[in-house]
Amino acid sequence: MAEHPAYPVGLRLAGRRVVVIGGGQVAQRRLPALIATGADIVLVSPSATPSVEAMADAGELRWERRPFADGDLSEAWYVLIASSDTEANTRASAEAERNRTWCVRSDNAEAATAWTPATGRSEGVTVAVLTGRDPRRSAGVRDAIVEGLRDGSLVAPRHRTRTPGVALVGGGPGDPELITVRGRRLLAEADVVIADRLGPRDLLDELPPHVEVIDAAKIPYGRYMAQEAINNALIEHAKAGKAVVRLKGGDPFVFGRGMEEAQALAEAGIACTVVPGISSSISVPGAAGIPVTHRGVAHEFTVVSGHVAPDDPRSLVDWPALARLRGTLVLLMAVDKIGAIALTLIAHGKSPSTPVALIQEGTTAAQRRVDATLETAAEAARTGDVRPPAVIVIGDVVSVGASSGGDSGSGDGHDDPADGPDRG
Repeated sequence: MAEHPAYPVGLRLAGRRVVVIGGGQVAQRRLPALIATGADIVLVSPSATPSVEAMADAGELRWERRPFADGDLSEAWYVLIASSDTEANTRASAEAERNRTWCVRSDNAEAATAWTPATGRSEGVTVAVLTGRDPRRSAGVRDAIVEGLRDGSLVAPRHRTRTPGVALVGGGPGDPELITVRGRRLLAEADVVIADRLGPRDLLDELPPHVEVIDAAKIPYGRYMAQEAINNALIEHAKAGKAVVRLKGGDPFVFGRGMEEAQALAEAGIACTVVPGISSSISVPGAAGIPVTHRGVAHEFTVVSGHVAPDDPRSLVDWPALARLRGTLVLLMAVDKIGAIALTLIAHGKSPSTPVALIQEGTTAAQRRVDATLETAAEAARTGDVRPPAVIVIGDVVSVGASSGGDSGSGDGHDDPADGPDRG
Protein backbone atom coordinates (compact mmCIF):
# COMPACT_ATOMS: atom_id res chain seq x y z
CA MET A 1 0.00 0.00 0.00
CA ALA A 2 2.93 2.33 0.74
CA GLU A 3 4.11 1.98 -2.87
CA HIS A 4 1.12 3.96 -4.10
CA PRO A 5 0.72 7.72 -3.47
CA ALA A 6 -1.90 8.88 -1.00
CA TYR A 7 -4.98 10.53 -2.45
CA PRO A 8 -5.20 14.08 -1.04
CA VAL A 9 -8.61 15.22 0.15
CA GLY A 10 -10.01 17.88 2.45
CA LEU A 11 -12.30 16.53 5.17
CA ARG A 12 -15.28 18.64 6.22
CA LEU A 13 -15.70 17.54 9.82
CA ALA A 14 -17.98 20.23 11.25
CA GLY A 15 -20.44 18.57 13.62
CA ARG A 16 -19.08 15.11 12.87
CA ARG A 17 -17.66 12.74 15.46
CA VAL A 18 -13.87 12.58 15.66
CA VAL A 19 -12.14 10.33 18.19
CA VAL A 20 -8.63 10.99 19.47
CA ILE A 21 -6.86 8.21 21.35
CA GLY A 22 -4.16 9.57 23.66
CA GLY A 23 -3.70 13.01 25.21
CA GLY A 24 0.05 13.53 24.89
CA GLN A 25 2.24 15.80 22.79
CA VAL A 26 1.02 14.47 19.44
CA ALA A 27 -2.61 15.12 20.36
CA GLN A 28 -1.63 18.57 21.68
CA ARG A 29 -0.22 19.48 18.27
CA ARG A 30 -3.07 18.01 16.22
CA LEU A 31 -6.10 19.03 18.28
CA PRO A 32 -6.15 22.80 17.51
CA ALA A 33 -6.62 22.13 13.78
CA LEU A 34 -9.35 19.57 14.49
CA ILE A 35 -11.08 21.98 16.85
CA ALA A 36 -10.97 24.67 14.16
CA THR A 37 -12.96 22.40 11.81
CA GLY A 38 -15.90 22.43 14.21
CA ALA A 39 -15.74 18.67 14.72
CA ASP A 40 -17.43 16.92 17.64
CA ILE A 41 -14.23 15.68 19.29
CA VAL A 42 -14.02 12.91 21.88
CA LEU A 43 -10.67 12.38 23.60
CA VAL A 44 -10.10 8.95 25.10
CA SER A 45 -7.06 8.89 27.39
CA PRO A 46 -6.28 8.26 31.08
CA SER A 47 -4.15 11.42 31.16
CA ALA A 48 -3.42 14.52 29.12
CA THR A 49 -0.93 17.35 28.89
CA PRO A 50 -1.91 20.61 30.64
CA SER A 51 -2.66 22.21 27.26
CA VAL A 52 -4.98 19.37 26.21
CA GLU A 53 -6.65 19.45 29.61
CA ALA A 54 -7.24 23.18 29.14
CA MET A 55 -8.97 22.46 25.82
CA ALA A 56 -11.29 20.06 27.61
CA ASP A 57 -11.94 22.53 30.43
CA ALA A 58 -12.83 25.18 27.84
CA GLY A 59 -15.42 22.85 26.31
CA GLU A 60 -13.58 22.49 23.01
CA LEU A 61 -13.68 18.70 23.30
CA ARG A 62 -15.09 15.95 25.53
CA TRP A 63 -12.52 14.03 27.55
CA GLU A 64 -13.20 10.48 28.72
CA ARG A 65 -10.44 9.81 31.26
CA ARG A 66 -9.84 6.13 30.67
CA PRO A 67 -8.00 3.77 28.31
CA PHE A 68 -9.39 2.86 24.90
CA ALA A 69 -12.21 0.32 24.90
CA ASP A 70 -13.75 -1.63 22.04
CA GLY A 71 -16.69 0.28 20.59
CA ASP A 72 -15.18 3.76 21.19
CA LEU A 73 -14.99 4.36 17.45
CA SER A 74 -18.66 3.76 16.82
CA GLU A 75 -20.08 6.38 14.42
CA ALA A 76 -16.73 8.14 14.17
CA TRP A 77 -15.86 9.77 10.85
CA TYR A 78 -12.17 10.20 11.60
CA VAL A 79 -9.79 8.76 14.18
CA LEU A 80 -6.42 9.95 15.41
CA ILE A 81 -4.48 7.30 17.34
CA ALA A 82 -1.71 8.91 19.36
CA SER A 83 -1.30 6.96 22.60
CA SER A 84 1.79 5.27 24.01
CA ASP A 85 -0.09 1.97 24.45
CA THR A 86 0.88 -0.09 21.39
CA GLU A 87 -1.63 -2.84 22.13
CA ALA A 88 -4.50 -0.33 22.45
CA ASN A 89 -3.36 1.42 19.29
CA THR A 90 -3.47 -1.85 17.37
CA ARG A 91 -6.97 -2.68 18.61
CA ALA A 92 -8.23 0.82 17.81
CA SER A 93 -6.71 0.65 14.34
CA ALA A 94 -8.39 -2.72 13.70
CA GLU A 95 -11.76 -1.34 14.83
CA ALA A 96 -11.37 1.66 12.51
CA GLU A 97 -10.62 -0.71 9.64
CA ARG A 98 -13.73 -2.76 10.38
CA ASN A 99 -15.85 0.39 10.59
CA ARG A 100 -14.32 1.81 7.41
CA THR A 101 -13.28 4.92 9.33
CA TRP A 102 -10.25 6.83 8.15
CA CYS A 103 -7.56 6.40 10.78
CA VAL A 104 -4.23 8.12 11.41
CA ARG A 105 -1.62 6.37 13.56
CA SER A 106 1.21 8.45 14.97
CA ASP A 107 3.16 5.33 16.02
CA ASN A 108 2.90 3.37 12.77
CA ALA A 109 2.19 5.23 9.55
CA GLU A 110 2.26 2.02 7.48
CA ALA A 111 -0.63 0.60 9.51
CA ALA A 112 -2.74 3.72 9.07
CA THR A 113 -5.41 4.28 6.43
CA ALA A 114 -4.77 8.05 6.35
CA TRP A 115 -1.77 10.31 6.76
CA THR A 116 -1.72 13.77 8.26
CA PRO A 117 -0.11 16.23 5.83
CA ALA A 118 2.11 19.11 6.87
CA THR A 119 -0.37 21.97 6.83
CA GLY A 120 -0.21 25.74 6.95
CA ARG A 121 -2.65 28.57 6.39
CA SER A 122 -2.50 32.06 4.97
CA GLU A 123 -5.48 34.33 4.35
CA GLY A 124 -8.04 31.62 3.65
CA VAL A 125 -5.63 29.32 1.80
CA THR A 126 -4.79 25.95 3.34
CA VAL A 127 -1.57 24.34 2.18
CA ALA A 128 -1.27 20.57 2.76
CA VAL A 129 1.88 18.71 1.72
CA LEU A 130 2.49 14.96 1.61
CA THR A 131 5.87 13.46 0.71
CA GLY A 132 5.28 9.89 1.80
CA ARG A 133 7.83 8.82 4.38
CA ASP A 134 9.72 12.11 4.68
CA PRO A 135 7.77 14.34 7.11
CA ARG A 136 10.63 16.84 7.45
CA ARG A 137 10.60 17.45 3.72
CA SER A 138 6.82 17.87 3.87
CA ALA A 139 7.24 20.50 6.57
CA GLY A 140 9.96 22.25 4.58
CA VAL A 141 7.87 22.45 1.43
CA ARG A 142 4.87 23.60 3.47
CA ASP A 143 6.90 26.35 5.15
CA ALA A 144 8.29 27.59 1.85
CA ILE A 145 4.85 27.84 0.26
CA VAL A 146 3.18 29.49 3.25
CA GLU A 147 6.03 31.98 3.63
CA GLY A 148 5.77 32.82 -0.06
CA LEU A 149 2.03 33.45 0.27
CA ARG A 150 2.52 35.58 3.34
CA ASP A 151 5.33 37.79 2.11
CA GLY A 152 3.95 38.13 -1.42
CA SER A 153 6.82 36.37 -3.20
CA LEU A 154 4.36 33.66 -4.25
CA VAL A 155 1.26 35.22 -5.73
CA ALA A 156 -1.80 33.41 -7.02
CA PRO A 157 -4.24 35.86 -8.67
CA ARG A 158 -7.83 35.75 -7.48
CA HIS A 159 -10.16 34.85 -10.33
CA ARG A 160 -13.51 35.18 -8.60
CA THR A 161 -15.15 38.57 -8.16
CA ARG A 162 -13.60 40.44 -5.28
CA THR A 163 -15.00 43.38 -3.38
CA PRO A 164 -13.26 46.63 -4.35
CA GLY A 165 -11.49 48.26 -1.45
CA VAL A 166 -8.49 50.07 -0.08
CA ALA A 167 -5.83 48.86 2.32
CA LEU A 168 -4.09 51.52 4.39
CA VAL A 169 -0.72 49.85 4.88
CA GLY A 170 1.91 51.04 7.31
CA GLY A 171 5.24 50.44 5.62
CA GLY A 172 7.37 50.80 8.74
CA PRO A 173 10.33 53.08 9.44
CA GLY A 174 12.19 52.65 6.16
CA ASP A 175 13.86 49.26 5.98
CA PRO A 176 11.74 47.29 3.47
CA GLU A 177 12.11 44.14 5.58
CA LEU A 178 10.25 45.81 8.46
CA ILE A 179 6.87 45.94 6.73
CA THR A 180 4.39 43.47 8.20
CA VAL A 181 3.75 40.13 6.51
CA ARG A 182 0.17 41.15 5.77
CA GLY A 183 1.23 44.48 4.34
CA ARG A 184 3.71 42.86 1.98
CA ARG A 185 1.12 40.34 0.81
CA LEU A 186 -1.46 43.05 0.11
CA LEU A 187 1.16 44.95 -1.88
CA ALA A 188 1.78 41.86 -3.98
CA GLU A 189 -1.97 41.58 -4.72
CA ALA A 190 -2.53 45.27 -5.49
CA ASP A 191 -3.62 46.75 -8.81
CA VAL A 192 -2.81 50.30 -7.72
CA VAL A 193 -0.37 51.55 -5.08
CA ILE A 194 -0.50 55.15 -3.89
CA ALA A 195 2.77 55.64 -2.06
CA ASP A 196 4.22 58.30 0.21
CA ARG A 197 7.74 59.54 -0.42
CA LEU A 198 8.68 58.29 3.05
CA GLY A 199 7.29 54.79 2.55
CA PRO A 200 9.72 51.89 1.98
CA ARG A 201 10.48 52.72 -1.65
CA ASP A 202 12.52 49.56 -2.30
CA LEU A 203 9.30 47.53 -2.10
CA LEU A 204 7.93 49.27 -5.17
CA ASP A 205 10.63 47.71 -7.33
CA GLU A 206 9.27 44.27 -6.48
CA LEU A 207 5.79 44.96 -7.85
CA PRO A 208 4.65 43.29 -11.10
CA PRO A 209 4.77 45.49 -14.22
CA HIS A 210 0.99 45.80 -14.45
CA VAL A 211 0.69 47.52 -11.05
CA GLU A 212 0.09 51.26 -11.32
CA VAL A 213 2.24 53.17 -8.81
CA ILE A 214 1.14 56.70 -7.97
CA ASP A 215 3.49 59.03 -6.10
CA ALA A 216 1.28 60.76 -3.52
CA ALA A 217 3.76 63.63 -3.29
CA LYS A 218 3.14 64.41 -6.98
CA ILE A 219 -0.66 64.31 -6.99
CA PRO A 220 -1.75 67.66 -8.47
CA TYR A 221 -3.46 70.70 -6.92
CA GLY A 222 -0.64 71.67 -4.57
CA ARG A 223 0.05 70.90 -0.93
CA TYR A 224 -3.13 72.47 0.42
CA MET A 225 -5.27 70.22 -1.74
CA ALA A 226 -2.93 67.21 -1.55
CA GLN A 227 -4.84 65.25 1.07
CA GLU A 228 -8.19 65.80 -0.62
CA ALA A 229 -6.62 64.76 -3.93
CA ILE A 230 -5.20 61.61 -2.35
CA ASN A 231 -8.61 60.76 -0.90
CA ASN A 232 -10.21 61.26 -4.31
CA ALA A 233 -7.61 59.06 -6.00
CA LEU A 234 -8.22 56.25 -3.49
CA ILE A 235 -11.97 56.44 -4.04
CA GLU A 236 -11.71 56.70 -7.83
CA HIS A 237 -9.52 53.62 -8.25
CA ALA A 238 -11.47 51.55 -5.72
CA LYS A 239 -14.77 52.37 -7.47
CA ALA A 240 -13.16 51.21 -10.70
CA GLY A 241 -12.98 47.74 -9.13
CA LYS A 242 -9.27 47.77 -8.38
CA ALA A 243 -7.42 46.54 -5.32
CA VAL A 244 -5.78 49.68 -3.94
CA VAL A 245 -2.97 49.92 -1.39
CA ARG A 246 -2.18 53.24 0.27
CA LEU A 247 1.44 52.68 1.30
CA LYS A 248 2.48 55.01 4.12
CA GLY A 249 5.64 55.38 6.15
CA GLY A 250 5.58 54.14 9.75
CA ASP A 251 2.04 53.52 11.00
CA PRO A 252 -0.99 54.99 9.20
CA PHE A 253 -2.47 56.36 12.41
CA VAL A 254 0.66 57.94 13.91
CA PHE A 255 0.67 61.44 12.40
CA GLY A 256 -0.07 59.77 9.08
CA ARG A 257 -3.57 61.09 8.36
CA GLY A 258 -4.75 57.52 8.12
CA MET A 259 -8.03 58.25 9.85
CA GLU A 260 -8.78 61.11 7.45
CA GLU A 261 -8.43 58.69 4.56
CA ALA A 262 -10.45 55.99 6.31
CA GLN A 263 -13.25 58.48 6.99
CA ALA A 264 -13.29 59.64 3.37
CA LEU A 265 -13.49 56.04 2.19
CA ALA A 266 -16.32 55.28 4.64
CA GLU A 267 -18.30 58.27 3.41
CA ALA A 268 -17.86 56.98 -0.16
CA GLY A 269 -18.98 53.49 0.83
CA ILE A 270 -15.57 51.96 0.11
CA ALA A 271 -14.36 49.04 2.22
CA CYS A 272 -11.17 49.91 4.08
CA THR A 273 -8.63 47.63 5.71
CA VAL A 274 -6.07 49.09 8.11
CA VAL A 275 -2.74 47.31 8.37
CA PRO A 276 -0.71 48.74 11.26
CA GLY A 277 2.95 49.45 10.68
CA ILE A 278 6.01 49.57 12.90
CA SER A 279 6.17 53.14 14.15
CA SER A 280 9.42 55.05 13.73
CA SER A 281 8.86 56.57 17.17
CA ILE A 282 9.94 53.27 18.75
CA SER A 283 11.81 51.40 16.04
CA VAL A 284 14.22 54.12 14.96
CA PRO A 285 15.53 54.79 18.49
CA GLY A 286 15.81 51.03 18.97
CA ALA A 287 17.78 50.65 15.74
CA ALA A 288 20.15 53.33 17.03
CA GLY A 289 20.64 51.53 20.34
CA ILE A 290 18.22 53.64 22.37
CA PRO A 291 15.37 52.06 24.35
CA VAL A 292 12.46 54.46 24.78
CA THR A 293 11.91 52.91 28.23
CA HIS A 294 14.45 51.33 30.57
CA ARG A 295 14.16 49.96 34.07
CA GLY A 296 15.15 52.57 36.61
CA VAL A 297 15.51 55.27 33.93
CA ALA A 298 12.21 55.92 32.17
CA HIS A 299 8.75 54.57 32.92
CA GLU A 300 6.98 56.37 30.11
CA PHE A 301 7.58 57.82 26.68
CA THR A 302 5.67 60.52 24.84
CA VAL A 303 5.52 60.93 21.07
CA VAL A 304 5.05 64.48 19.83
CA SER A 305 4.69 66.09 16.42
CA GLY A 306 7.13 68.97 16.03
CA HIS A 307 5.93 70.20 12.64
CA VAL A 308 4.77 73.48 14.21
CA ALA A 309 6.75 75.54 16.71
CA PRO A 310 5.71 75.73 20.37
CA ASP A 311 4.62 79.37 20.00
CA ASP A 312 2.58 78.67 16.87
CA PRO A 313 -1.17 79.20 17.49
CA ARG A 314 -1.85 75.92 15.67
CA SER A 315 0.14 73.88 18.18
CA LEU A 316 -1.94 71.47 20.27
CA VAL A 317 0.98 70.38 22.47
CA ASP A 318 1.17 71.25 26.18
CA TRP A 319 4.91 71.98 26.19
CA PRO A 320 5.08 73.09 29.86
CA ALA A 321 3.57 69.73 30.86
CA LEU A 322 6.05 67.87 28.70
CA ALA A 323 8.93 69.71 30.35
CA ARG A 324 7.83 68.36 33.73
CA LEU A 325 7.75 64.72 32.62
CA ARG A 326 10.65 62.51 33.74
CA GLY A 327 10.37 59.99 30.92
CA THR A 328 11.41 59.94 27.28
CA LEU A 329 10.28 62.48 24.71
CA VAL A 330 10.27 61.39 21.06
CA LEU A 331 9.87 64.10 18.44
CA LEU A 332 8.79 63.48 14.85
CA MET A 333 8.94 66.11 12.09
CA ALA A 334 10.95 68.41 14.36
CA VAL A 335 14.35 68.90 12.71
CA ASP A 336 13.82 72.54 11.75
CA LYS A 337 11.98 73.30 15.02
CA ILE A 338 14.37 71.64 17.48
CA GLY A 339 15.89 74.98 18.51
CA ALA A 340 12.55 76.52 19.49
CA ILE A 341 11.42 73.28 21.12
CA ALA A 342 14.62 72.99 23.18
CA LEU A 343 14.36 76.59 24.38
CA THR A 344 10.73 76.07 25.38
CA LEU A 345 11.46 72.87 27.33
CA ILE A 346 14.38 74.53 29.14
CA ALA A 347 12.27 77.59 29.91
CA HIS A 348 9.73 75.35 31.62
CA GLY A 349 12.20 73.49 33.77
CA LYS A 350 13.88 70.83 31.65
CA SER A 351 17.59 70.57 32.38
CA PRO A 352 19.79 72.01 29.60
CA SER A 353 22.08 68.97 30.03
CA THR A 354 19.32 66.48 29.17
CA PRO A 355 20.75 64.03 26.58
CA VAL A 356 19.44 64.30 23.02
CA ALA A 357 19.92 62.04 20.01
CA LEU A 358 19.03 62.99 16.45
CA ILE A 359 18.65 59.89 14.24
CA GLN A 360 18.42 60.45 10.51
CA GLU A 361 17.13 57.87 8.01
CA GLY A 362 16.60 55.35 10.80
CA THR A 363 16.73 51.61 9.94
CA THR A 364 18.05 52.31 6.43
CA ALA A 365 21.56 51.95 5.05
CA ALA A 366 21.95 55.73 5.40
CA GLN A 367 21.14 55.79 9.13
CA ARG A 368 23.28 58.06 11.26
CA ARG A 369 23.05 59.37 14.79
CA VAL A 370 24.11 62.74 16.20
CA ASP A 371 24.29 63.11 19.98
CA ALA A 372 23.89 66.36 21.87
CA THR A 373 22.18 67.89 24.87
CA LEU A 374 19.02 69.94 24.99
CA GLU A 375 21.18 73.06 25.15
CA THR A 376 23.28 72.11 22.12
CA ALA A 377 20.71 70.23 20.03
CA ALA A 378 19.97 73.05 17.58
CA GLU A 379 23.65 73.67 16.88
CA ALA A 380 24.32 69.94 16.57
CA ALA A 381 21.52 69.63 14.02
CA ARG A 382 22.95 72.54 12.03
CA THR A 383 26.61 71.55 12.09
CA GLY A 384 25.76 67.89 11.61
CA ASP A 385 23.55 68.75 8.63
CA VAL A 386 20.72 66.64 10.04
CA ARG A 387 17.83 66.53 7.60
CA PRO A 388 14.40 64.90 7.54
CA PRO A 389 13.34 62.22 7.95
CA ALA A 390 14.81 62.16 11.42
CA VAL A 391 13.60 61.11 14.86
CA ILE A 392 14.74 63.10 17.87
CA VAL A 393 14.95 61.43 21.28
CA ILE A 394 15.17 63.52 24.46
CA GLY A 395 15.84 61.93 27.85
CA ASP A 396 18.23 59.90 29.96
CA VAL A 397 17.61 56.78 27.86
CA VAL A 398 19.86 58.33 25.21
CA SER A 399 22.83 57.59 27.46
CA VAL A 400 21.84 54.00 28.24
CA GLY A 401 23.16 52.35 25.08
CA ALA A 402 26.36 52.86 23.13
CA SER A 403 26.33 55.46 20.40
CA SER A 404 26.12 54.14 16.86
CA GLY A 405 26.05 55.39 13.32
CA GLY A 406 28.41 57.07 10.89
CA ASP A 407 28.77 60.38 9.14
CA SER A 408 27.19 59.59 5.80
CA GLY A 409 23.67 59.93 4.51
CA SER A 410 21.10 62.68 4.40
CA GLY A 411 17.37 62.95 4.18
CA ASP A 412 15.29 64.18 1.31
CA GLY A 413 12.80 66.98 1.15
CA HIS A 414 11.27 68.66 4.19
CA ASP A 415 8.82 67.87 6.95
CA ASP A 416 5.29 67.47 5.65
CA PRO A 417 2.61 65.89 7.86
CA ALA A 418 0.76 64.80 4.74
CA ASP A 419 3.61 62.62 3.52
CA GLY A 420 4.06 59.75 5.96
CA PRO A 421 5.58 61.70 8.88
CA ASP A 422 5.81 58.65 11.11
CA ARG A 423 9.30 58.25 9.66
CA GLY A 424 10.19 61.52 11.31
